[in-house]
Amino acid sequence: MSYFELSIKIINLFVRFNSSHGFPVEVDSDTSIFQLKEVVAKRQGVPADQLHVIFAGKELRNDLTLQSCDLPQQSIVHIVQNPQKKDEEVETESKNVSGILTSSGGEAESLTRVDLNTNLLPSHSAGLAVILDTVDDGSSPLSGNSGAANYNRFYVFCKSFCQAVKPGKLRVRCKTCKQGTLTLARGPSCWEDVLIPNRIAGICQSRNCSGDVAEFYFKCGAHPTSDSETSVALNLITTNSRCISCITCTDVRSPVLVFQCIHRHVICLDCFHLYCVTMLNNRQFIHDPDLGYSLPCVAGCPDSLIKELHHFRILGEEQYNRYQCYGAEECVLQMGGVLCPTPGCGAGLLPETEVRKIVCEPSNGMGCGFVFCRECKEEYHEGECLTLFETQGATAQEGYGVDEHAALQARWEEASKETIKRTTKPCPKCHVPVEKDGGCMHMKCPRPQCRFEWCWNCSLEWNRTCMGDHWFD
Repeated sequence: MSYFELSIKIINLFVRFNSSHGFPVEVDSDTSIFQLKEVVAKRQGVPADQLHVIFAGKELRNDLTLQSCDLPQQSIVHIVQNPQKKDEEVETESKNVSGILTSSGGEAESLTRVDLNTNLLPSHSAGLAVILDTVDDGSSPLSGNSGAANYNRFYVFCKSFCQAVKPGKLRVRCKTCKQGTLTLARGPSCWEDVLIPNRIAGICQSRNCSGDVAEFYFKCGAHPTSDSETSVALNLITTNSRCISCITCTDVRSPVLVFQCIHRHVICLDCFHLYCVTMLNNRQFIHDPDLGYSLPCVAGCPDSLIKELHHFRILGEEQYNRYQCYGAEECVLQMGGVLCPTPGCGAGLLPETEVRKIVCEPSNGMGCGFVFCRECKEEYHEGECLTLFETQGATAQEGYGVDEHAALQARWEEASKETIKRTTKPCPKCHVPVEKDGGCMHMKCPRPQCRFEWCWNCSLEWNRTCMGDHWFD
């Protein structure tokens, strides 16, 4: 066995014991949670059966392996030693939320697999978060590595190290003690659960802490991070799992930005960057009294302003700095002022109304000394403005436009409806939508109160005729 083959089976974890000191642990990926407890118990001199392993809001069961728990390299795992009374509370809580704390396959449902952007729930879902399959079949044209697991459903702007949009990791901690020792009462099912405070409860396993409210936050998934390193979630950016074409260039790319309009139009990040720069150059950002300056859907849909302004970080440092100055510049222009036309300056000036010769006076680190004409913004001159004369009669500068046909194709929700129509049928008995993902025509209603067995092809109760004529398609 080569060194590479051996190294991929080793997981380096950072264990935080009882929310205090931490230490690194190197274990095999096939190590069970109970074996990890034994390693920590031996080091700390405590009984292994009194320890609880908590990661991403879930208490991990003894029979699970580290690999099955989605523990990436350099993960921070909390291990606490709790009295028996709290053990019983956790056990009761687990029973009350059966199907949420653990999946139907017996593995802990990780926050790394939660998809907050989809409306499609699998037949085994408890009606909350969609838990993605553990293996990607590589059939998607957007998959980077065929057959590799792909859990990237969150994106963040990493401002501390990467200075770019990167895949993110959703994490949870106790709102009271700020430790990652809280076990969730239920998983998040939508962005509101994550972004709005106090939506989801839990039980903090830390000693001397009675916290019962979950606090979600995000980390950059591109590099190891400390407890204090958090990143801003870009909730409009998602993996293009539905292979929808960009509203502008019509290419199918991933990730994409999905506008909050009624049609949920999709745009690739390169085109979104161009859209923002174009609107910035044309000074067509829209002012909202609550948000500040933002942009609507590229198709001009109503009520579609981007609410999380960190999405404009996609512009890059130089253009984002321009965007941050946009509000101040607009204020100057509305007061009858002018902006210095020198590239890299753009100082706001408030000269007298009748003054034509403008001097960008250097003062307090601002101003470049350029002397220009107020009317044509060229270097100051006497007489009529030649540049202004040449452009008379020209059409006004147009905003960013999109093709109407492309706008019809680039709808996130329409793709969802088509997928539902193609892959689901109502149960003939209780009419609950049932999804068919391959396999034979023998269907069983996932609703516990129904469990009706029927034929996908003829929508009748499963019988010998179905078995003989069209058991398989």
